[in-house]
Amino acid sequence: MGEGVVAQARQGILFLKREESMVKKLSVLALAGMLAMPAATMASGGANVEELERKIEELSRQLNEVKEVLAAQSAQSKALAENVKTLDANVEGMGEDLEDMDERSESWDLASRFNLYGDFRARYDYYKADTIFGRDVENDSILSNRFRLNMRVKATENVEFKGRLAMYKTWGNQSAFTNEGNPMYPLFDGNVTRSPVGSSALYVDRAFVNWNNIGGLPMWFSVGRRPTTNGPPAEVRLGLDERQATPMAFMDWPFDGLSLGYAWNWGAEAMGDSRLRFCYGRGFEAGLQDEIGDVLDDMDFAGFSWDIMKKGHRFAYIQTFLAMDVINYPNFQDPIINANFGEMSGMGPRTNLGDIWHTSAVFKDKIAGWNYFLSGGWSQTRPDDGGFFNDPFDPTGPNKDNEDGYSVYVGVRYDLDPAGLKFGAEFNYGSQYWLAMAPGHDEIYQSKLSTRGQVYELYTIWDLPTGEAISKYAKTFIRLGYQHYEYDYFGSGDWNLTAYDLDNQVDRGKLGMMGQDPVESADQVYLTFEAFF
Repeated sequence: MGEGVVAQARQGILFLKREESMVKKLSVLALAGMLAMPAATMASGGANVEELERKIEELSRQLNEVKEVLAAQSAQSKALAENVKTLDANVEGMGEDLEDMDERSESWDLASRFNLYGDFRARYDYYKADTIFGRDVENDSILSNRFRLNMRVKATENVEFKGRLAMYKTWGNQSAFTNEGNPMYPLFDGNVTRSPVGSSALYVDRAFVNWNNIGGLPMWFSVGRRPTTNGPPAEVRLGLDERQATPMAFMDWPFDGLSLGYAWNWGAEAMGDSRLRFCYGRGFEAGLQDEIGDVLDDMDFAGFSWDIMKKGHRFAYIQTFLAMDVINYPNFQDPIINANFGEMSGMGPRTNLGDIWHTSAVFKDKIAGWNYFLSGGWSQTRPDDGGFFNDPFDPTGPNKDNEDGYSVYVGVRYDLDPAGLKFGAEFNYGSQYWLAMAPGHDEIYQSKLSTRGQVYELYTIWDLPTGEAISKYAKTFIRLGYQHYEYDYFGSGDWNLTAYDLDNQVDRGKLGMMGQDPVESADQVYLTFEAFF
């Protein structure tokens, strides 16, 4: 680039010199003409002297103008020559700068492969609950902040990494807070980043690698910290347009694992696309142990996840999996809680209880401005000798029966797009032995979808008029919601103690003797401000 500029400057100097030479020649010719004119006039013998003087003055004026032009051009030539010298001196330095820019451009290209985006949520919750023995439990304001940073980058054409870091904490605390009745489970691998009982540290929420288009087929392999929270249909009430996770919301458990999937198109316009995955994951790592005596086994998940069809807003999905060698309680992050939980809870040492079979399905669609979904789930315990749903007062010992549970979950949301408003309502019911695998739920206290009883929810979402979007991920909105919980049975989400009937006086007596005073009904109001960027 610098050498081209210098060459052009040199050509300009040559051009000016040629013009200067031509002007000088014209000046000489003009002077010769002036000298010849008196002789010619005298030869003519009848010329007008005044006319001659006028022409001489005109030629003198033109000659002066030519001299001024020559002087200006000479100054320009000198200035241009100086610029050429300066450019000559800088060309070598510019070459070095260009080489440095080439090296840096490679670094810029590497950095540009990283796609970063995230979200922030500030949330207010009000919670009030009534227990079976008449106590009122209330928190008139619990405030929390949640920040998540997503990243996506390709290693090769068909291999990409996806990750998400998350921070979630309450205002005014860096650790656990007063938690009457223990509705919040202590922090462990299955609720980290999903429960605000830890510190404001950034945890790895998701981190996995996808190998796509294996062998040129619509087939992929994925391994790492799985995208298994806020699955469908959670995106409806969360105010999000896209699916947030693979499994249906009854399975809301962060874990590490892998999947192998295959996609196809049904060929029928109404059916759209389909995907089938085999999924495997680990819910608990038993660690290095002495093989003498009782040995604790790892807890694993394995099953199938099938997007039956996806066409526009219409989506049908089913999943089925087996939780193998389920433990009575996990490893907790807090070392004091981890060392003493068995004694404090009465569960004793960690042990494997058996397997849990779990199947759930969801269908959702949108007609005009109406979004709706229908979903259901079924769970079955398959105990070992230690039993599930044990009753300490049962003289026959551990419960070794297979206990079946089920749940229904329905919802509707109307989108009033001109005003940027959405209005929704949901209902879910869980039976006596229903188990949702949902320690990673997004409620502030107890899991809505784990409830053995009924939950009613009303909410509204307002997409804020915050100006033109700077990012394709940009979304800012406020969510305001109300939830009412009615518990029919004890121990929602737990598989250790039996699901005592809260309306049965004998069962209430047993709970009282164990020092338990569970929540019978609860009301919760939440308000969020959320920004996606």
